[in-house]
Amino acid sequence: MEDNKASEDQKKDPFWKRKKDAEEEEKKAKSWLREWVDAIVFAFIAAAILRSLLFGSYKIPTGSMEKDLLIGDFLIVSNVTYGPRTPMAICVPFTDACIPGVKLPWFRIPGYRDVERNDIFVFNVPWEVKPISQKTNYIKRAVGVAGDTLELRDKILYVNGDREEYHEGVQRFYTIHLRDRVRLSDAKMESIGAGTIGGGNSYVRQTRDANTYIVNMTADVAKQVQSWPEVDSLSYFMFGEDEVVYQYQRSYGSFSQAFKNHDHFTPIVVPFEGQEVELTTQNWYIYKDLIERYEHNDVKINGETFVINGVETNKYTIKQNYYFAMGDNRDSSEDSRFWGFVPKDHVIGKAVIVWMSLDGMVPRFNRIFHVID
Repeated sequence: MEDNKASEDQKKDPFWKRKKDAEEEEKKAKSWLREWVDAIVFAFIAAAILRSLLFGSYKIPTGSMEKDLLIGDFLIVSNVTYGPRTPMAICVPFTDACIPGVKLPWFRIPGYRDVERNDIFVFNVPWEVKPISQKTNYIKRAVGVAGDTLELRDKILYVNGDREEYHEGVQRFYTIHLRDRVRLSDAKMESIGAGTIGGGNSYVRQTRDANTYIVNMTADVAKQVQSWPEVDSLSYFMFGEDEVVYQYQRSYGSFSQAFKNHDHFTPIVVPFEGQEVELTTQNWYIYKDLIERYEHNDVKINGETFVINGVETNKYTIKQNYYFAMGDNRDSSEDSRFWGFVPKDHVIGKAVIVWMSLDGMVPRFNRIFHVID
């Protein structure tokens, strides 16, 4: 009875009442904060899952795909097109921070189609020595898919015997010879849509001959330039078929060691699952990375004979499909011509839309929600 009476007295005490009100407010605040934290954590996890399984956002850092994709473009990439990969490592979502040395068993959830020729796709660059998902993301055009026969003749790609499909944004270096006492300016080339040389601010490169320039152009721009009265001649800038470019041969990976330069190579078949290839000392560098690094075999060479996983044989059966990737800015792109094929397990997704684009800090409004061909 005394306790109850004391309790009644406390309720009449204004200080006690304020204390109870403060405790109630604190409970409400904690409840509100917990709800928001739970919502943020859920949203964070859901976004990480969506980014991994459905789509990703990527920014174009270099000019290797100009004029089709520009530096500063932000892309939406569909992972479901080719099938999303389950996590390969334990990583902090939305970062490149992963637990070193930890690899998870993974598989690819079926997509609704495979990589098709001329898709612009994102993949983990093969030549880096890291777990697959932690390799740098590259974006290029799949100019050749598994089973295609590719050849570079005088700088031009042929696919299954036919000249590659025309793409409006593809650029190459051209050599322009001008008539005497005429100068070709950066400003003039920029005004008609020529591309920069080496990703800087220069649109022309003058050679030792004062009347000869190297310019990066699309085929349409080249036709326009060729009609100028001050132009004496215009042709592709290229290395000779037998000219050895040692810088090219020392590219990442082994593929480039099979050829003399990146403007010419003899017909090769893009490897496909189940294909049996006959290995020789002449074609070994085409397949070396594929067999040793991407398909994890131990290979030793005794003269003209190969020993694969302890078995003497000159034949090898390919275990997965591969793709041949090239940048649309052909002479400013290190791609499959340099480091070889893209394995299927390195494929991330298909580029579908530019959702935002910045030229420095200035928006390119004409490229917002630009659909990628």
